[in-house]
Amino acid sequence: MTKFDEATRAVRVDENTYDVSLDPGYSIGGPLNGGYLMAVILRAVVDASSHEHPVTTSAQFLRAPRPGPARVRLEQIKAGRTATMTRATLIQDDRSFIETLVTTATLADVVPDWTDGPSAVMPPLEQCVRLPDPKPESNMTLNAQMEMAFDPPTIGWLDGRPTGRPEGRAYFRMAEPQDPDPYVLALAVDALPPVVFSAGERGWAPTVDLTWHLRALPAPGWLTLLGSGRMISDGWFDEDVEVRDSTGRLVAQSRQLARVGRG
Repeated sequence: MTKFDEATRAVRVDENTYDVSLDPGYSIGGPLNGGYLMAVILRAVVDASSHEHPVTTSAQFLRAPRPGPARVRLEQIKAGRTATMTRATLIQDDRSFIETLVTTATLADVVPDWTDGPSAVMPPLEQCVRLPDPKPESNMTLNAQMEMAFDPPTIGWLDGRPTGRPEGRAYFRMAEPQDPDPYVLALAVDALPPVVFSAGERGWAPTVDLTWHLRALPAPGWLTLLGSGRMISDGWFDEDVEVRDSTGRLVAQSRQLARVGRG
């Protein structure tokens, strides 16, 4: 079991309740990363399902939970031969923090009937750059859990040279050796810095809604994250992310709506 597996572990209490422990190692300066929190919830949902894979997850982030004990409460809405639909709520101190709707199914490792190419072209890994280590007082512990190598223009905002477009592109893998799986993908779809940084915005950008789809089971190796936005308006922005595995196959896609730079 890897550190990430342990950090997302869900312990069954009864058929509708799982105990979890939210790990402080996935902090983004105070709040916990939303992708990590989704992975925790999905551990419980999949364990309770007759199907193996979370093919679609829609999460509403009501408030930010703190590290420590929490529970996932499940309500099975429909159980079918090919798919099961579950409502899952992350609860802490008797308050709901994240509400999700999850559909589980069992995916086969098949060749797609049709697929398009990546929405952007990445430079070779050796030409990409890593973010500088965060200052200890920043409480950005998430960085230590993963390795990311960025397409240089998309982190030009670090030294005052944003591209002016909402975008982000990077190679991704866990810091501890681990083949990517659906739970790693849940983290990956929310791992990029907010794409509005590249458009010139800064500050904590809290996610309000995030929906992601598991499209295929990933091959071992680096993942490629391609992020973009369509509109920044009235304090809101959207962010689309496609995730491709080491073979170039599309394995996950997401869309989120978030608030522009706070704090």
